[in-house]
Order: sequence, then C-alpha cells, then structure tokens
Amino acid sequence: MKKLTVVAAGLGWELLEREKATRMAGIDFTGAKSVFPAVTCPAQATLRTALSPARHGMIANGWWSEELRKPFFWDQSAKLVKGERVWAARREAGTKVGLFFFQQSLGEDADVIVSPAPIHKHGGGMIMSVYTKPAGLSSLLEKTCGKFPLWRYWGPFASPKVGRACIKWFETMVEAAEVDEAYLYLPTLDYAAQRSGPESGDARAAFREFRRQLERIADFSQRQGAELSVTGDYAIAASNLPPVRPNVVLRREGLFAVRKVGGMAYPDFYASSAFAMCDHEVCVIYGEQAEKAVAALLSTGEFELPPEDAADACGARILIARAGSWCDYAWWTDSREAPDYAAHVDIHNKPGYDPRELFLFNQGIVKGTHGRPCTVARSAGWK
Repeated sequence: MKKLTVVAAGLGWELLEREKATRMAGIDFTGAKSVFPAVTCPAQATLRTALSPARHGMIANGWWSEELRKPFFWDQSAKLVKGERVWAARREAGTKVGLFFFQQSLGEDADVIVSPAPIHKHGGGMIMSVYTKPAGLSSLLEKTCGKFPLWRYWGPFASPKVGRACIKWFETMVEAAEVDEAYLYLPTLDYAAQRSGPESGDARAAFREFRRQLERIADFSQRQGAELSVTGDYAIAASNLPPVRPNVVLRREGLFAVRKVGGMAYPDFYASSAFAMCDHEVCVIYGEQAEKAVAALLSTGEFELPPEDAADACGARILIARAGSWCDYAWWTDSREAPDYAAHVDIHNKPGYDPRELFLFNQGIVKGTHGRPCTVARSAGWK
C-alpha cells in the first residue's frame, strides 16, 4: 500500500480542541509530545530518522561551525541530518520515495525531491526557482501547475493559500513519478498565527483554509489507495511580551564582540567568547564561556532552563525565553548600529531566525511563537 505523510506547521493539539476539530477529513487526531526544540528542522529531521536532535544533529533551524566560527541558517544539504532514514529498508526493496518542501532535502537519499531554491542575485533581489529531482520534472511541473509562488512561501507576502500550490505540485509529482511513499510539508497555519496571534481572526481563517487543504489531500490519498498520516511539528503560542535579547546581555557582559563597519555593528565571532543563536522561543549558547553566558542570561529573569529530559534529547546548552516572549537575535540597542540586513528578508545571512520578516521592512509586532516543549496534533494510529 502507498503511504503519504503530511507534516503541518503549527498543528497543535490545543488548536484542534479550540476549533472543535479533533476529527477532520475523516481523520481522528490525538495529542503527542513534540520534539524539542519545537521548530521546523529538528522536527523534520526526527521524522526522517526517528532519532533525537542530539543524535541527528539538527538542534535548531541553524547551527554553529566551530571551525569556521560562524552560525548558519536554513542551509539545505541533506548531509546535515545524520542517521539512517526511516524509509531506507523499504527503498532498498524497491519502494519509490518522495520528499516535498522539506528542509535539508537537497541531495537526500530519495527518488523524488521538490524544494524551494531561489537564486540570490548579486545586484539584489531573487530569481524565484524550485529545485526538483529528477531535474527534468521541473519544466513539467511548471507547465502543469504554473510557476510556484515562492513570494507567498515566506516574507511579508506569505499566505496560507500557498499550501494549495504545495499540494498541486505534490499531487502532480506523486502521479508523474509514481511515488509509493511521500512526505509533504504544509506551511498553511504558520504565517497568520505568528503575525496576528494563534487565536486571531487571521489565524482562524488560516485554519479553515488548512481544513480545506487537508480534505483535498485525504481525497487524493483515497484515490491513490494510500494510507494517510498527519502530524504537527510544533504548536504556536501567543506572544504578548517584548522579545528578549540574549546577545545584548552577552555584549554588555563583554562576551559578545562586534566590529564597526560604516557605523554599523557586525558580529565578531572570532573575538566573541559566547554567542546566543536565537530561534523562536529558544536560544542555543555557543562559545568558550558558554557556561558563564548561561548564568548571566538566567540572572536576568528573562530565560528559563528546559526540562531535563528535553535538554538531554537536544544535547546542547539551550535556554527558553520567558513565557509570552521570543528570542531576538539582535545585539544592538541603538538602531543606527543595526546591520544592513536587519530590515530585510535575509534568512541566510542573519545569525538567527527573524519572524519580523513576515512584515514589510520588519515593521511589525510578532504575536505568535514556538520552540518550547508542547503538544502537537497527530493522526490516531500514527505510523
């Protein structure tokens, strides 16, 4: 039997209870413990390997290279995820595997891959492009489905309706490539909840859109004679407090160093003895004086330690922002010191996740966040 698995961003158990939707599209849902940190890359890597973040290596949406003294965010090489894939034995036996819109999927040991892969132009701007394996299928997809709307996938114009395009490309590729086992990531619930809050009118509209999309996927699965499984990767909580800024604290303590260029303060990771890599509600502490940095941050009362079992599963020095807040990567308090990329969508150069990219010129108040241990929704009888 064919197997289709959907990973839905922001599909938390409390959301389904609030919407009285613990059964949708003929699927019964139940609550399940999230991966920690409850953010995209660790959750997806755990799904693909059945390993904890400490073992597969994806402990956040970014990571630190000690050799290069540099943090990286959203790089897409599948080699970053360690461990055997859950489908390895089945693929060896002839099962055809497809991965759709997953992070760290380029170069993955799968037969079919679809992933956003825009080209950043030297003069600014981007060429909207999608990476596919086999490469020849990209032209077929564009002829059948049209250009993929990448500007709706992330940034100030991101929309829940982008899930429709994800599903259309998914369905077309599954049929054209005769995929037996497919994994689809749906970002439908993510944007509105972060922008406006998880209980906002926009978030409720996004949920109605998600429900329609799930019904379409369930119908497609039935026509394919496929077994359908659905899981959330994290639950979005309300953000009603200002963000915490761990690197401001570490800079004040003399642990985080900067270099001034054109009046702007850029991080000097070579001279820094501690650095907080910020990612939604969590921050991972790196550097020779990481323990001192953790103590300094905890003393502010703005951070808390994760539960012991969660910290062990993560295998890193990690702190959680106080409830109702999130971790801002900024190390400046004077806006004149802000680096040139601070007010733009720049997911690779920023040494931290920036949810304000969902607003034009980063001018907006983030009202939803995630990262701490939570309860996600998962189809009953999850496999």
